[in-house]
Amino acid sequence: MSAHPLDPLSAAEFRQVVAVLRRDRGVDEAWRFASMELKEPAKDAVRAFDKLAGSSTPDREARVVCWSRTEQVTYRALVSLTEDAVLSWTEVPGEQPNMTVDEWHEAQHILLGDPNVVAALAKRGITDLSTVLMDTWTYGHSLIPAEFAGRRLGWTDTWIRASETGNPYAHPVNGLHVVLDMNTMDVLRIEDTFVVEPPEVMGEYQPALVPGLVQRTDLRPLEVHQPEGSSVTVDGSEVRWQRWSMRLGFNYREGLVIHRVAYDDGGVERPVAHRMSFAEMIVPYRDPSEDHYRRTAFDIGEWGLGFMTTSLELGCDCLGEISYLDAVLHDSRGTPYEIPNAICIHEEDDAVLWKHVDEKAGAEVRRSRRLVVSFHATVANYEYLVYWRFYQDATIECEVRATGIMVTSHVTAGDPMPATGTVVDERTYAPFHQHFIVARLDMEVDGPDNTVVECHSAAVPISADNPYGLALVEQRTPLRTESDGKRDYDWASQRSWKVVNPGHVNRLGVSPAYKLVPGGAFPAMFDPAAPMLARAGVIGHTLWVTPFDPEQRWPAGEFCNQSTGDQGLPAWTEANRSIENTDIVLWYVFGLHHITRPEDWPVMPADIVSFQLKPFGFFERNPALDLAPSAGSHCS
Repeated sequence: MSAHPLDPLSAAEFRQVVAVLRRDRGVDEAWRFASMELKEPAKDAVRAFDKLAGSSTPDREARVVCWSRTEQVTYRALVSLTEDAVLSWTEVPGEQPNMTVDEWHEAQHILLGDPNVVAALAKRGITDLSTVLMDTWTYGHSLIPAEFAGRRLGWTDTWIRASETGNPYAHPVNGLHVVLDMNTMDVLRIEDTFVVEPPEVMGEYQPALVPGLVQRTDLRPLEVHQPEGSSVTVDGSEVRWQRWSMRLGFNYREGLVIHRVAYDDGGVERPVAHRMSFAEMIVPYRDPSEDHYRRTAFDIGEWGLGFMTTSLELGCDCLGEISYLDAVLHDSRGTPYEIPNAICIHEEDDAVLWKHVDEKAGAEVRRSRRLVVSFHATVANYEYLVYWRFYQDATIECEVRATGIMVTSHVTAGDPMPATGTVVDERTYAPFHQHFIVARLDMEVDGPDNTVVECHSAAVPISADNPYGLALVEQRTPLRTESDGKRDYDWASQRSWKVVNPGHVNRLGVSPAYKLVPGGAFPAMFDPAAPMLARAGVIGHTLWVTPFDPEQRWPAGEFCNQSTGDQGLPAWTEANRSIENTDIVLWYVFGLHHITRPEDWPVMPADIVSFQLKPFGFFERNPALDLAPSAGSHCS
C-alpha cells in the first residue's frame, strides 16, 4: 500500500486496475488504455493524514479512460484499489481519448508498409524507407474531412534523414501527407498535392555530422562539489530543504505535480499551495499553408507531458549533488513501465541574496541558494525543460526552457518566402508559432480561504499635494466572481495579482499574501472567429480564477483530441461563481511567442520564460535575515 495518499500509482496498482476492468467490464485485448492516474483524495483527508501520525490512509482510487478499438467507444472508469472494484463505468459518446505513444509507433510501422505510401515516396525518389520519418499529429474537429467524421484520426508529416542518425526535421517532404484511421490503422487518404525540389541545407546538429565544425576546447572544468553532501532531504515522495516542504507526484498528463507546499516559519508550517502543475500546453502554428494549417497541438491534452518525459543524466541535464525520482506509467495495453531519473532534485548557488556595505559596520553579504525540482519532456521535435525553484526568501519561481528542432518548409526556387516565417537556410523557412502554457496553481495561502486582489501602479496627477508629479500609488481591486477573475496582463500599469488570506492579519495589520509576478505573458492574436480559438478559449486571458472543483482539472477540456470547442474554463466560468474568501485555483497562461530566427537553426538554444510567486505580507520582515554568512576560503 502507498506510503502517502498523494503518492502516484505504482506498477502493482496499474496491474490491479487493468485486472479489475478485464474481470468486471470485459476490457479485453481489443481495448486500449488512454490514461490511468490516481484520483487524489479530498483535501480535508490529506490534511488530516498529514497532521495525525499513524492515521488511516484514504481509499486508493484510480481514474481511467479506455476505449474499444473495434467498437470505437470511449469509457471513463473509476476503480477502487482498496475494494478491488469498479466504482463507476460511463460511456463518453463523441469524444476521442488522448493519443498514445504506442499508436504513434504503430502508425509509423503501418505507413511504411503500405504499398500506396511506398509508391508516393518512390515517386519522389525516396526508396530507402529506413531514412523516412512519418510523424503523426492530431486533428481539430473543424479540420476533419466530412467523409471521415466519427473516426479516430491522425495526419502525418513526412521527413527524411540524410544519414542513419541525421536530423529528419532538416528535410521535409513538402506536399505529402497521409490521413489514417488510428483504430484500424487504415490509410484513408494520401495527399500528394505539390512537390518542392529539396535545396542544399545544413540542418545537422550532431558534431560528427556538421561539416567543418571545430568544437571549443578553451573551457576548463566547472565542478559542483558538496563535500558534506546535499542539504536536501528526500523521503519517498516528500522533499524538505531549508524551511520548505512539499510532496512530488507524477501522472501521464501533467508530468511533475508538486503537492502540499509549505514554509516553516518559526516552527509553524504555513501552507502556500496545495498543488502546482502544468494543466495544458497549446501550440498553434501561425502559417496557413498546406503543410502547416493542421498544426494546432495540445501537447498536454492530446499527448501528455508524462508520457513524453525522458530520463535525466548527471552532468548534462543536472549538475551537482543530485537526488532522482523514477516515474511509473503505463502503455496503451495497460502494462506498467518505469522512467528512470524522471525528476531531478538538487540545490544550486544563485549569486547574492542580500547585501549592504556600511562605512562603520562593514559589509554583510548572504549568498542565495535555491532548491530546484525539474523534469524534461520531448514532444516530437521540441523539448520542454521545466524547473520549479524554491528560494530561501520564500519565493517560488517556475521556469520553462524550450529547445529542440524547429519545424521547417522548403520553398520552390524563385518563389517568395512566406511572411509567416523566417528564412533559416537555403530556400527554407521556419513558421512563426506560439506556445501557450497553462499553469494550474491550487493556492492555499495560510489556509484554504483566499481572495485574489488585482494590483495596478498608477501615477498621481500633479496637484497641490503632488506638485512635482512624483506620487505613485498602488490600486487594489478584489476579484469577487469568476467574471471578475478573467484578467489580462498590462505592462503599462505593471499589473499583478495577490492571493490574500483575508482571515489572517499580521502584526503590521496586513493580511498574508503571495503575489503572482507575471512573466512570459502575451495576447493570443487570433481573429475572434478562428476555429482554433473556439477549441482553446483558455488562451483568451492571462489569468483565470475559479473556485476549487475536484472535477475541473483540464482548462481546455478533458478530451482535446478532435475537440469541437473548449469545454474547460470558458464553460465552467459561465456559472460566474464566487471566488471571494474561498478555496480558489489560479490558471496562469504564459509561454513563448516564437518569431523564429536563423540562430534557432539547426538546433534551438533554449528560449526561457518564467513567472514567480513572491511572499507579500506573508512575513513581517525579510525571512532570510537568519542566513549565516558563507563559509570557506572565498568569503571573509
